[in-house]
Amino acid sequence: MSSSANRLINRPILATIHTAAFRHNLGRIRELAPESKIWAVVKAKSYGHTLEATLKGLESTDGFALLDIADAQWLRDHAWGGRILLLEGLFSPEELELATSLKCDLVVHNQKQVEWLSSYQNYSGHQINIFLKLNSGMNRLGFKSDQYRIAFHRLHSAGYHLHHMTHFANADQVERSPSVGEQMECFEKAIEGLEASSSLGNSAAILWHRNALGDWVRPGIMLYGASPTGVHADIVRSDLQAVMQLRSQIIDIQDLRKGDHVGYGGRYQAPEDMRIGVIACGYADGYPRHAQDGTPVWVDAGDAQGNSLICPIVGQVSMDMLTIDLREAPNAKIGSTVELWGGEVPVDDVAQMSGTIGYELFCALAARVPVLIK
Repeated sequence: MSSSANRLINRPILATIHTAAFRHNLGRIRELAPESKIWAVVKAKSYGHTLEATLKGLESTDGFALLDIADAQWLRDHAWGGRILLLEGLFSPEELELATSLKCDLVVHNQKQVEWLSSYQNYSGHQINIFLKLNSGMNRLGFKSDQYRIAFHRLHSAGYHLHHMTHFANADQVERSPSVGEQMECFEKAIEGLEASSSLGNSAAILWHRNALGDWVRPGIMLYGASPTGVHADIVRSDLQAVMQLRSQIIDIQDLRKGDHVGYGGRYQAPEDMRIGVIACGYADGYPRHAQDGTPVWVDAGDAQGNSLICPIVGQVSMDMLTIDLREAPNAKIGSTVELWGGEVPVDDVAQMSGTIGYELFCALAARVPVLIK
């Protein structure tokens, strides 16, 4: 159990992290990419799922990939002895000693980093692995092709163990440019004659481009049971499981007359006499403020047979509360459990109704929400 779930709590909201789902999803990735090793991407505190849960659920991964060296320190302090990759490399030369002492692998994506490494005197005896990043068309981080080969030779001459790396911009949308094929063509041309292993495939490539994975894949969102496209059907087809379940309760019920308005701005107007449930969850908990009317919420024991029902949001989400239409759940009452996202309500469905993506919802989970690790 996470320490945050032990503190005094007077609100019923709770995020549960299911480590068995982590293990299941990692197993599916091994089935989809059997010839590749796996960097489990755990940046942003494991997309809001906590490093504690990640270490418990993904302990059989080949390595963890992250951004903050403080997270690398946390993993080492908690007995992780496997590989760690700093996805954006170093932000200053002063970090080199710590990164070396933590035995981190480094992504190198700009000339400054090359200069820092070229002049660094490594007395630790630990050989530093460098994942040299090629900008093959995404135009975010990485060297263009002509500079890539120069950087490779310079770092190789300095004694570093090099690997090739690039990142796909549109592995989830084949009609957009640059395509995976275009980026692979650029990548293969840039690395021609430079012997080294490679790291290519992100979640979307693992799902749909298994000819473009490389020796190391870097799954992110699929580890957490959400889709890189935002379409939940992708998750169902791939047999992935939701890791995070966000639940709360109905804390009040209001009886409306036809024509009554709900919430700030009165966005929703009751089309008939009806009941609405007030749920202890709002945008200060990380739920999207822009969730539209109709966004699904699961209500436990919503009818006389004890079945569970999906009830839609009605009205603007506020800081601490949101409201749902209970017309299809006449037996819902104060204290009834609801799920905001998880196994019953896919996070991708909530994200689509909110004009965002599941990644953002996970990462936006607020610190005030207690977390239970199972």
